[in-house]
Amino acid sequence: MSKENKTINQESMAIRTAKEQDIPTLRDLFEKSRLEGQTRENDTGADLDHLIEGYFECKDSCFWVAEIDDIIVGMIGVQRIDNDAAEMRRLRVRDEFRRNGIGTRLMEHAIAFCKEREFLKVVLDVRIERVSAISMFDTFGFLHGREREVKGRKLRDFYLDLYTDTSDTRID
Repeated sequence: MSKENKTINQESMAIRTAKEQDIPTLRDLFEKSRLEGQTRENDTGADLDHLIEGYFECKDSCFWVAEIDDIIVGMIGVQRIDNDAAEMRRLRVRDEFRRNGIGTRLMEHAIAFCKEREFLKVVLDVRIERVSAISMFDTFGFLHGREREVKGRKLRDFYLDLYTDTSDTRID
């Protein structure tokens, strides 16, 4: 069954910080990705159930939603994994809103957050079947890391090097 994508006006979309009352909608987006086989079988989505503890009580971590007309159409999170690195998590866009630049806007927002926090590196992983997501990561300059297999499903690790300051070239 094919779903028709809705064309949206980019100006009608807003990205805001997620709230506790968004959790049921975030779980719904997550569960749909599980049904589509985009999520690892052992991934329970527990971080979404514990959104506040996992993203707002952790230093330099956050979670956002994309909204159109008060409807959550996408989501993304960033979690600090050590002093210099963060992991992007849970990038999802509702099926009928895909191919409208929502994922791109969410990525731009998350990357800007990581730069503001002065992370040196951002990592993420994706199932290799998600060709459009991989293409978007390539567009943002993410580099391909290793491929690995988890329960018969191939994942590709990506990383983005945010350390680009080459202005200090003095030799003392």
